[in-house]
Amino acid sequence: MQTVTTKRLKEILRAFKGKEMIVVGDIMLDHFIKGNVSRISPEAPVPVVAVNKEFFVAGGAGNVAVNLAVLGAKPILVSVVGRDAGGELLKDFLRKQNVDISGVAEDYDRPTTQKVRVMAEQQQIVRFDRESKHPVAHDAAATCMQRFNQAVKTAKGVILSDYGKGMLSDKNIKALIDACRKRKIPVCVDPKIDNFKKYKNITCMTPNTKEAWEGSGLAPKSGEEAMENLGQKILKMLNADSILITRSADGMSLFEKGKKKPVTVKATAREVFDVTGAGDTVISVFTLALACGAKLHEAAVLSNYAAGIVVGKSGTATVTPQEIEEVLA
Repeated sequence: MQTVTTKRLKEILRAFKGKEMIVVGDIMLDHFIKGNVSRISPEAPVPVVAVNKEFFVAGGAGNVAVNLAVLGAKPILVSVVGRDAGGELLKDFLRKQNVDISGVAEDYDRPTTQKVRVMAEQQQIVRFDRESKHPVAHDAAATCMQRFNQAVKTAKGVILSDYGKGMLSDKNIKALIDACRKRKIPVCVDPKIDNFKKYKNITCMTPNTKEAWEGSGLAPKSGEEAMENLGQKILKMLNADSILITRSADGMSLFEKGKKKPVTVKATAREVFDVTGAGDTVISVFTLALACGAKLHEAAVLSNYAAGIVVGKSGTATVTPQEIEEVLA
């Protein structure tokens, strides 16, 4: 693998500022209720949580957009919410995070996707979800595509963040990818297994090891040879320019079209506290780096450093260019 200098990585980081990026996908409202447990309810054998903290953040594709904003880019989010209080809370949060929500449409026939987590100390007691997995209503989908077609004229990169909630349909997946290819801008995908094989002709897909095995249809095997065969199969299956498989403690493996051997990037995390949102950070930094002219292996190295930082934080976290620069020093 060609060595990537610290100087080059810092050049790429400094080019992040002001880059227009589009995120298309399923957004959700993550609602956290935190407290302490000191007794069991007399009504049922369940813990009583004395709440001392409650907050909302953007999840799914919304977290990808927030990651891009924190990195200094100008993210335009294309998605849907319901016409409800959750949708208003989510849009308000995103505005405050400097995310352009002009591409977020309201779908009257569905609720805003919400995941409510009740936590005692650092332990999750229960989670309950409000969601619809049906395709987005025709009018809302048309509004989203209209905004995308307008934004893609000046955007430098596109991320498709698929959580299987209906935003990314067979029809618009192809249209989105075709539009990016026509304008020669990178289009990278964080896949949902059900739609894995539909993302053909993309710049990159960033599955974790479990997603890669499930999406390929192969039975999981251990060893580097098995990993190489897996990456090459997915490359051919999707006719992708590259596949970046994230492998937790084993780092990342980058497969490029026309190259027999993958580039392996070793993990940089010193301490793993919470992996929540790490995949969002990886695809955000990786795609933004490509949008700034980075080569695939340069983008992989930079995103690996970012992931190493974010897994050392609690909750759905983000990372700043300054934090990445500090670990490069």
